[in-house]
Amino acid sequence: MAEASWKVVMDRGGVTISTDLFQLTTNGSEPTALESVVAELQSVTRGTYGQYCGLSRAAEMIGERWGMLIVRDLLVSPKTVDELRAGLPRITAKLLETRLKELLHSGIVRRQEDTPAGEAVVYELTAYGRAAEDVLLALSRWGAQALAAPKPEDIVTEDSLMVALRSTFQAQAARELVVSFELHVDEIVVSAVVDHGELAVHPGPLSGVDAVIDAGPLLQGMLTGEVSVAEALDSGKVTGDPELLSTFAELFQLPKLPNPVPA
Repeated sequence: MAEASWKVVMDRGGVTISTDLFQLTTNGSEPTALESVVAELQSVTRGTYGQYCGLSRAAEMIGERWGMLIVRDLLVSPKTVDELRAGLPRITAKLLETRLKELLHSGIVRRQEDTPAGEAVVYELTAYGRAAEDVLLALSRWGAQALAAPKPEDIVTEDSLMVALRSTFQAQAARELVVSFELHVDEIVVSAVVDHGELAVHPGPLSGVDAVIDAGPLLQGMLTGEVSVAEALDSGKVTGDPELLSTFAELFQLPKLPNPVPA
């Protein structure tokens, strides 16, 4: 079978993608609108993988574009549509609406019932949706192994950093410790409180913390052990108390997996 030849045309009328088999046109010249069109078509035509398999069903429920990141952000706290879009700035309003409908239908997300009349609807995870937390934290650890240096357009959000701390926390190493950290990555600030093996992560600064750490771009290297605390401090890109920084590096670690190598 010959490969399809794709043609993309952008003008004032919109964006058109066509092959010998179909033509798809948006109503505006904003390229991301095409993503919403595709998502809407998928929601109408999507079937299943046709496999009686738990992993297959999970992928059908949250494996579509943005699905897992919506669940990630709701793991941190319930949110309105505007709050979700603030943490996922590249998702279109229409695509977010589509994904929320799918997650509602799957029983992963629900609307809070006690939202006052006239206020924005608040979405939260159901008990079933929250049960995916360990899976998503494990995927976060696994995916972090493939992170290279951030691109100029890449962002760190408050929710993504809080989930990163939860996914890398070493509860066993923290059994005898009571310590708190305030972590700065660019403009994002979150706080982590460790209490005898339990971790609580909070948005923003927290008064009375034991250490304030400005991690910068070397955070991942510290979590994998590729960058020592001494090297991080010597670089000038990381600041904080050396002893407490070492404690932080012991409590938050990424697994030492073989680096992925493209085939």
